[in-house]
Amino acid sequence: MTDQEPNGFTVRLRSEHHGWEVQIVDPGGGVAGARFCSDEAEARTYASTVQQHIFWLSPVRFREYYRLDEPA
Repeated sequence: MTDQEPNGFTVRLRSEHHGWEVQIVDPGGGVAGARFCSDEAEARTYASTVQQHIFWLSPVRFREYYRLDEPA
């Protein structure tokens, strides 16, 4: 991957029994990272930030920033 490739990551929110989960989904459809949040407002705020970073950052920089493993 280079810094010029489009960022294929997405973000997904899930309501769980004990709060909310925000998942970072890699271009292949797998969950690359997840964060649990105590309420919907926290989850939506975090998901919005992740979405902005998906738009602004290259895939390489995005993986570095969120400390995501490289694809196998």
